[in-house]
Amino acid sequence: MLGVSRDGDVITIELQREDRRNALDIDLVRELRGAVCNAAQDARVIVLTGQGPIFSAGADLTGVYSDEFLTGLVEMLHTIESVPIPVISAINGGALGAGVQLALASDLRVIAPDAYIAIPAAKLGITVDRWTVRRLVSLIGGGPARTILLGAEPISAADAYTFGFANRLGTLADAQGWAKSIAELAPLSLRHLKLVLNDDGTRDPETTQQRAALEAAWTSKDAQEGRLARTEKRAAKFLGR
Repeated sequence: MLGVSRDGDVITIELQREDRRNALDIDLVRELRGAVCNAAQDARVIVLTGQGPIFSAGADLTGVYSDEFLTGLVEMLHTIESVPIPVISAINGGALGAGVQLALASDLRVIAPDAYIAIPAAKLGITVDRWTVRRLVSLIGGGPARTILLGAEPISAADAYTFGFANRLGTLADAQGWAKSIAELAPLSLRHLKLVLNDDGTRDPETTQQRAALEAAWTSKDAQEGRLARTEKRAAKFLGR
């Protein structure tokens, strides 16, 4: 489900689950975490991208409603965030839900001009963790973050760049070219800067109330209705329970 290629000190990891629009399930999450750990041992920069027309459609909603998946997803995101080398997400097509989380865990983001991002959790009766909310706010500010999360609105590549979510507009080749130039910089300097930049409060513990609200959403009848409505291609009817 992954393709790994190397060009000098740059390793590109490609999500290769095109039949599921590169949606993340527990197996892909574990495989991706392992690939990032392995690449960080001897590469200087990692580039993440998706095969086909979309970066990632997010979590695979056919079977992700479990603590195992949520725990694995968070561990994978924290691994990307904490490896001592820069990670660049090259976003092609769309990044939805967990696909946006994957990009948020990366240190830099290059987005194709025709791509977009969205976190449609509220349309599905589910939610995202505190780390995701705080990292999004840290990158683009509270106003745009509320539009994405509370409004569940998609954001174009141009707006993602304007807001500061994307560092550059460009293709996978552009991201790989940038990665090669970054790979020539001092590794210890980059390691320190990454540690400081990611010390943004996103790892602060969630409150008991926040955790209870997250679990309530994921285990709710609304979450079941959201998944069923998606399968049946109709609007969900949420009841708040």
